[in-house]
Amino acid sequence: MFNLTDAPVRRGYGDGDIGLILGGKLPPAAGGNLAVSVQMADAALDRFDQSVIIQLPRPYLLFLGDVAEAGFAKTAFGLRDWAPESCVGQFACSPDAVDLGLPKLTPREARTRGARAMVIGIANAGGYIAEAWLPSLVEALEAGLDIVSGLHASLADTRALRVVAERCGRRLIDIRRPPKGLPIATGVKRPGKRLLTVGTDCALGKKYTALAIARAFAARGVSSNFRATGQTGIMIAGGGLPIDAVVADFVAGAAEVLSPDAPVDHWDVIEGQGSLFHPAYAGVSLGLLHGSQPDVVVVCHQPGRTWVLGNPGFRVPSLKQTMEMNLRLGRLTNPAIRCGGVSLNTAHLSKADARATLTEAEQRLGLPAADPIRGGAAFDRLIDSCLGLPR
Repeated sequence: MFNLTDAPVRRGYGDGDIGLILGGKLPPAAGGNLAVSVQMADAALDRFDQSVIIQLPRPYLLFLGDVAEAGFAKTAFGLRDWAPESCVGQFACSPDAVDLGLPKLTPREARTRGARAMVIGIANAGGYIAEAWLPSLVEALEAGLDIVSGLHASLADTRALRVVAERCGRRLIDIRRPPKGLPIATGVKRPGKRLLTVGTDCALGKKYTALAIARAFAARGVSSNFRATGQTGIMIAGGGLPIDAVVADFVAGAAEVLSPDAPVDHWDVIEGQGSLFHPAYAGVSLGLLHGSQPDVVVVCHQPGRTWVLGNPGFRVPSLKQTMEMNLRLGRLTNPAIRCGGVSLNTAHLSKADARATLTEAEQRLGLPAADPIRGGAAFDRLIDSCLGLPR
């Protein structure tokens, strides 16, 4: 018997489907006290299977628009590096656009090679859909491709695209559009094991740390899934849940849906968002921490960063402060939470400086410190620690 005794549960906000959930299932929303048998829960979950769990159509054609700076094409580069098997080629509307080194294909050529969707692989300032892109986006729809976007501007709100998509029977998939029907969190401990990447700040490697750890777990034969919470992660994984698009009351509940009940030896490696020390994004980070109920956190940091990104009046906390704060607040929903180690983004350092920085952090904290992209023995020690293996 699976019991939620005396657990008040409100109906989720909105109506309709919950989109873009990677492997998640949603229990029925109800009011008052709940005592749900396994059979009743299974029946309810089956009712949601077809409408709730949506996977992105793959493989992709990566759209680069007219973006000439690599920094604005981080989504495309992330897909190329972490999901190469899902990328058939690249397409741009300007000869000056960045080059991913993938085959340059038209949408029709990509469709003949098996592509099912064109991903807007750029994140411009303001997250808008440029007028200059529209002919290329229309071309993709008419070639039989769905369009996937992580921009703040909605594809579905762009009339020219909506009309063509309806005529061609194609989908406009806005990853950042808040999913409907999410429940509030129950706080009930779920079976299975969970690892969450947390950070001293935003935009310093939580996604790539989670991806690298999930890949390392799989290489060791550990049953595991990468659970995506941001737009690029969702595209890499082929599904997920855009946690920063969820109404605040439902963030923890969304995390519970994203990482559902699992076998006791299965690991969900959950992509973290923001930082508990960021004045703008701490709320998202806290909801994700409580809903994820992580058994292990890995603290991510970029050595040398002094001020919180976008808020120069706030200093970046130390690794120890970040670890202690996440453990203290995380104990609300998982009293057994522990820190597996730290992940340092040393891309700006020489090999020798990176090694010295990692060694110093490991000695100071008494925990493994590694750069997952550099790998090596330090990263192996971090994985051992996350899995609870003796040092």
